[in-house]
Amino acid sequence: MFRVLRYLILISLISSGYYIFISQYFQLSEKNILEKEIVKKEIVKDKKEIIQEKKDKVQSPNINKNINKAQYFEKKIKILQGDTFVSILENLNFKQKKIYEIISKIETSFDLKKIKTGEIISVFENNLGEIKKIEFFKNSETIISVDLDKEINLNIKELTRDSFIESKEYTITESLFSDGINSGVSSDILVKIISLFSFDLDFQRDIRVDTVVSISYEFDEIVETGKLEYNDIKYASIIIDGKQLEYFKFITDDGYVDYFNREGKNVKKSILKTPLDGARISSNFGMRKHPISGFNKMHKGVDFAAPTGTPIYAGGNGIVEYVGRNGGYGKYIRIRHNNGYKTAYAHLSNYKKGISKGVRVNQGEVIGYVGSTGNSTGPHLHYEIIYQNKHINPLNLKLPSGKILEGKELEKFKEEYKVIYADHLSMLYE
Repeated sequence: MFRVLRYLILISLISSGYYIFISQYFQLSEKNILEKEIVKKEIVKDKKEIIQEKKDKVQSPNINKNINKAQYFEKKIKILQGDTFVSILENLNFKQKKIYEIISKIETSFDLKKIKTGEIISVFENNLGEIKKIEFFKNSETIISVDLDKEINLNIKELTRDSFIESKEYTITESLFSDGINSGVSSDILVKIISLFSFDLDFQRDIRVDTVVSISYEFDEIVETGKLEYNDIKYASIIIDGKQLEYFKFITDDGYVDYFNREGKNVKKSILKTPLDGARISSNFGMRKHPISGFNKMHKGVDFAAPTGTPIYAGGNGIVEYVGRNGGYGKYIRIRHNNGYKTAYAHLSNYKKGISKGVRVNQGEVIGYVGSTGNSTGPHLHYEIIYQNKHINPLNLKLPSGKILEGKELEKFKEEYKVIYADHLSMLYE
């Protein structure tokens, strides 16, 4: 009886398991079929969307145009020394007849001899490696495009130019140039700063750590190429040891772009031809018979006869390079200016108090007094101008004279510089 009961229980369990297995199998099968139907519908739906998308692309001329443009591959060719447009086309495997046709077409609008070494020519090829277009810059504002697709067509495109003004300020820790570059100032602008202040500063000797440079300048961006072109400085200031030198851009009444300080004095300063008042020339520059030795000798300066004690002025802004006795020159001063110029003063009776080597002097500042020390026959100033270690005649010196604004022109400048300065501060601290 017990055995029979065991068999019945076993048969019951097996039947139940079989039933559960069969029911689950059919449920899974129905689910798979349903999922397949959904996927099939989604595929059909996606396929319709893809077909519709293709139709949309075919119907859109702009997209089609972009697809065609994308088929071109740009190759840039840098013009090297000795290259000609003909040699470049030959290297691109154009036939002589085609080269002649391309050159003739371009020459109707542009002289190819004006293309310079280092410039770039862009060549556009299709998927088959066929050159379909050639482009190069006519100038910074114009691109010449030669279309070679079917016929040779020349297109001249004027580039879009956006103008901007930017302001920067930085403190020097190493040099004006390197710190400027690290502060995001273009090397083009830094060169212009050095040129602007070259009459006032010797950038190798005068610039110190903690010198503050503040500038505002103009630049253009070529929209199509992203190229930046730097133009004029509008405002520039350099502060050394608490002393400020600053200049503002101004277009004068006679149409010149120039730079002036707040008082309307020009940045350009000539070296004085006559560095003392009320003097007469007693001996000119050139060969002469020396009054003491009696030998013919080159007189490397100009002598100005004047009473002992007559004040002598610094011929220009600069640094005292030498002060003291100097052989036959007697008591002597030499000042180093910028742009390669130096001035020398000889036979002095004395030096002004405070004048010593390394001292900065301004044009017109008294540096000493007329005397007759050294090889001299009477009280006079021997004055020399030295340019790049060569003596030149002070009376023939041709340097830009510093213009001083007056009247209505000065009033106009003051109005303009206030706007420039306000804009500069606004951009710095906005």
